[in-house]
Amino acid sequence: MHGVAMVSLVKTVVLVGMMGAGKTAVGTALARQLGVAFKDSDEEIVRAASRSIAEIFERDGEPFFRSRETEVISRLLRSTPCVLSTGGGAFLSESNRQLIHDVGVSVWLKADLELLWQRVRHKTTRPLLRTSNPRETLRTLYEARQPLYAMADIVVESAAERSVDDMAARVVEALKARPDVLEV
Repeated sequence: MHGVAMVSLVKTVVLVGMMGAGKTAVGTALARQLGVAFKDSDEEIVRAASRSIAEIFERDGEPFFRSRETEVISRLLRSTPCVLSTGGGAFLSESNRQLIHDVGVSVWLKADLELLWQRVRHKTTRPLLRTSNPRETLRTLYEARQPLYAMADIVVESAAERSVDDMAARVVEALKARPDVLEV
């Protein structure tokens, strides 16, 4: 990777998209390519609450979780620029979208339904997919969320054959068009 050190991140890059879109994997690679920290809003919430997200949903409910999520996103946006991966529902909140747009930059990792299903079908850690027909649940979530994810500042298309590093490099290329985000 030549010339990576020649860029500096001015604003936090917030990765949004469905579960299985690759936010954590691509985010980790992206942070490495940009030489900044990688943060995950879900992990930050889990650490603060000392409970899993499934436990928080079960015990405190989704509204409680969403308000913690907004607090974490707000705090991280205002600290040193980093790459921030958010939970699949974070960008659905209008206040979160506005906050991210005003202080950072949102990047939608766009993946089709089939690719998402292949990636999440064996994971038991997804509270929203604990239903009698998880594939149908995923489809319903996907269809409801697409128009909101489409409001992201930048869209990078995912594909099964694209490696994590390739996806991260594509995000870097897209960010280079934004001098307010990435100084080259």
